[in-house]
Amino acid sequence: MSSRTAPLEVDRRPGAQDLSIDVLGRCLLPSPVASHLGAGGLQFVGAADKVLLDDALSLLRSGQSDPDALAAFELAGPRDRIFFDPRTLGCGIVTCGGLAPGLNNVVRGIVLELWAGYGVRRIFGFRYGYEGLIARHGHVPMMLTPDSVAHIHHEGGTVLGTSRGSQDTSEMVDHLEANSIGLLFVIGGDGSMNGAIRICEEISRRSLRIGVIGVPKTIDNDVPFIDRSFGFVSAYSAAVDVIRSARIEAMAARNGIGLVKLMGRHSGFLACQAALASTEADLVLIPEVPIRLEGESGVLACVERVLNRKGHAVIVTAEGAAQELIDDPSLSGVRDKSGNTRLKDVGVFLRDRMTAYFHERGREVTVKYIDPSYAIRSIPACPSDSVYCWNMARNAVHAGMAGNTAMLIGRWHGRFVHVPMALATRGSRHVDPDGDLWMSVIESTGQPRIMM
Repeated sequence: MSSRTAPLEVDRRPGAQDLSIDVLGRCLLPSPVASHLGAGGLQFVGAADKVLLDDALSLLRSGQSDPDALAAFELAGPRDRIFFDPRTLGCGIVTCGGLAPGLNNVVRGIVLELWAGYGVRRIFGFRYGYEGLIARHGHVPMMLTPDSVAHIHHEGGTVLGTSRGSQDTSEMVDHLEANSIGLLFVIGGDGSMNGAIRICEEISRRSLRIGVIGVPKTIDNDVPFIDRSFGFVSAYSAAVDVIRSARIEAMAARNGIGLVKLMGRHSGFLACQAALASTEADLVLIPEVPIRLEGESGVLACVERVLNRKGHAVIVTAEGAAQELIDDPSLSGVRDKSGNTRLKDVGVFLRDRMTAYFHERGREVTVKYIDPSYAIRSIPACPSDSVYCWNMARNAVHAGMAGNTAMLIGRWHGRFVHVPMALATRGSRHVDPDGDLWMSVIESTGQPRIMM
């Protein structure tokens, strides 16, 4: 199924220059990867290997057929020559922001590829996010080896710990220098990547040769120019069980309503995919589609019609839905440690409004509200995500060892690619209200296309 998304919140479509990757210098050392694998036929990736930003045939037919003029991402993978000497290189790994399934898989994958693929022996895990890069916090780095990470992928969370909030960039680079780190891997979301950009800027200001490679993490799946974030499949798979529980609870009561709130601050991908996979939802609410509660076409009337028809209803809402309808002055202008506007609780809001609405009509309803956010984000990665995390990790190592920096690993049109951090943090991805994904939700639930 296509997951066509709404236009990115950016001022213009990126051109070829926007997709270029920063490098620390010339790659002069032969890569040890081929000899390690014993693969005489190993195919290294060349500089000319690209993946088009827009793969529509109409683009080529429009006369823009000059390959150098087309916007395209560098293809990820091992290069035949590398920038860093593995015998002297020190590497660091840091996990930032909220939890997501697969964090430990990515940490493990990076360590194994550095150790076995390239022969790097100095690998540090910095504790508790960017706090671990501030010496005065006293978080002693962990020495990471294949033995120490051998089984961490069976557990959720992150063995390194995490934190939110910004730290002093100068102090972080001081700490990297003090620990002789030449390559830093940042696993985190948009706030973490913005922090990584500031680290890169400070590194450049000091004329240091330290590479910074990002592995994007967001359960919301809203990073632009990336088909899929790691942990997303695990998250919506776990949400299916929650939606099923909500349906059982709703069916057990007369006029029962099961209400499930899922992650999705600005994008409704998780709510949509979970609802489609469960086939249990009667109504899905996402931030991209405005709604109203009252009136014949409003949410409350829609729920009433479902109750009249089935005797119970199941509602799935993204956490960022209906924010404009909730009056909570206490949260006006309040931001969390990551700098995000503190969301109003749409689950509590809908629960209370539905209860009041039906009470006014003399109809007793039982609303069971479930918020599984912390339970979902802390689970281990599912098999599909486990494979995906490994490929993200090993390609991050290949990119870093080749001297690339200020970039992250993504997958575009089914291929792993290099995405400049500046581009990936320039906007966000959204569900297109006129696209295939949302249309499939409408057809699955039978809800009105417009509830305004």
